Amino acid sequence: MNTTVADTGTDEKTWGGGKEPLKASYGKLMMWFFITSDALTFTGFLASYGFSRFKFAEIWPIADDVFTHVPFIHGNYPMIFVAFMTFILIMSSVTMVLAVDAGHKMDKAKTTIYMFLTVIGGFIFLSSQAYEWTTFIKGEYGAVGTHGGNIIHFVDTDGNRVALKDFAIGEPKERTQHLGKNGLWFTSESSLPSYTFDEVVAGFEANENILVKTTYTDKETGHKTILSRNESLKELKTKGKNVVEGANLIQNEYGPPLFANYFFFITGFHGFHVSIGVLLNIIIFFNVILGTYERRGSYEMVEKVGLYWHFVDLVWVFVFTFFYLV
Repeated sequence: MNTTVADTGTDEKTWGGGKEPLKASYGKLMMWFFITSDALTFTGFLASYGFSRFKFAEIWPIADDVFTHVPFIHGNYPMIFVAFMTFILIMSSVTMVLAVDAGHKMDKAKTTIYMFLTVIGGFIFLSSQAYEWTTFIKGEYGAVGTHGGNIIHFVDTDGNRVALKDFAIGEPKERTQHLGKNGLWFTSESSLPSYTFDEVVAGFEANENILVKTTYTDKETGHKTILSRNESLKELKTKGKNVVEGANLIQNEYGPPLFANYFFFITGFHGFHVSIGVLLNIIIFFNVILGTYERRGSYEMVEKVGLYWHFVDLVWVFVFTFFYLV
């Protein structure tokens, strides 16, 4: 004897199963399962970052000293651009809500418009993140690495950062990059810095108004410690080792290597999610234009992709809080 769902009397119960358990379609449930598992992944990454951040709190870079760039504008504007990125992503979540609402009303025209705006918001965010990565990798000021693995920054007497190019004295001699193919494999260099360590030292000695700012945080002021002129000379000559420009996975001008490692991994992993979201939104956008969901009689696909997009936006709020604000 064949038993159907109706025969068991479970189709009217919330936990009874049937075609739509919890009054949600199979597709929605699977999206929620994916979001839950992905949320746990991001939680693990952010928790790991938090442990490292507070373990090395004394030497961890201050976000206001690192993320100061704004496209086409020269100057020091801490966190302005990151705040712009966050605003754009949140607004794209708003347009997605409007697209879902229009889909529920079977309004093809409005759904098309709001999906288009959501895609544009995603592209702006990804472009902004590409710019942020570029400036982070390239660097602006440069620094000196120490034998102990720390970083030495340079400031003027007012505490403002000074770039190596503003005081280093270049020497008219040819420098050769060490490569594994023409030398010892363990001396290979990724690229030559703009200045040698000796050129930085010579320029520092010639400019008495330049001081050294260490990576150690003053517990009273919350800012990095700035040494006196004599202490600065001693710090540079006795502990300085090499010139560092920009950031990579081995060394960066901002502080401990872990900082750059977490930055590339966490923001890159989130950026990958945003890229997938933009691709899905583009597919849904064209399906809306082609009338696919009108023929089906349901715009549920817009809602399912919307769930993913809201998740990506929510994760960024946590990344922004943990990485940039704390």
